[in-house]
Amino acid sequence: MAKKSKKFAAALEKVDREKKYDAKEALELVKEIDYAGFDATIEVAYRLGVDPKQADQQIRSAMVLPHGTGKTQTVIVFAKGDAAKAAEEAGADFVGDSDLVEKVQGGWLDFDVVVAAPDMMAEVGKLGRVLGPKGLMPNPKTGTVTPDVAKAVNDIKAGQVTYRVDRQSNVHVPIGKVSFDIEKLQENLAALHDAIVKAKPASSKGVYIKNMAIASTFGPGVKIDTGTVLK
Repeated sequence: MAKKSKKFAAALEKVDREKKYDAKEALELVKEIDYAGFDATIEVAYRLGVDPKQADQQIRSAMVLPHGTGKTQTVIVFAKGDAAKAAEEAGADFVGDSDLVEKVQGGWLDFDVVVAAPDMMAEVGKLGRVLGPKGLMPNPKTGTVTPDVAKAVNDIKAGQVTYRVDRQSNVHVPIGKVSFDIEKLQENLAALHDAIVKAKPASSKGVYIKNMAIASTFGPGVKIDTGTVLK
């Protein structure tokens, strides 16, 4: 087991690991105990009562946070003709079709999000082995395969986040930066939580949200009382 740093240990001492904090109190504590030398990201982690092996219990979607994530996303768009022009006007960082496919095949990966028009997916499919392992493959469920590429670009630039349940039934989503004020973090957290609650599969039985915690990039997790998030 990796040895904890003195800064982490000091931060951990301020957290009651048995307590489920009020959402606002948890956010204030995470900001207080953050010790990174940069504007760290605050992330929410959920443990859900779903079985990801069941096709109808796989949770995957995207949403735009009210106040964004604080991170500027580099967006590339695979599109032709009018769609390509619309993507450029919307602020996409790189737009192309077969030429852009070749560039990515050659090892270029200086981007954060990939959007594709439906008529480009036959070409983009060739990049599965490159984009798939990095979680960058466009997907209709996250709004990144769409005929309205301009809207997709606008949403991403406005602070869209994507989320997906992993094999251990966990979901991890960023909700902003340590520099955000509490009100903005609260509103981002509430919007995300509302989306997660509404995403509960009909076939999921028992407790849906088993645990919920937040943490900054290097900081310890702080558990949240889920009943205080949307009040």
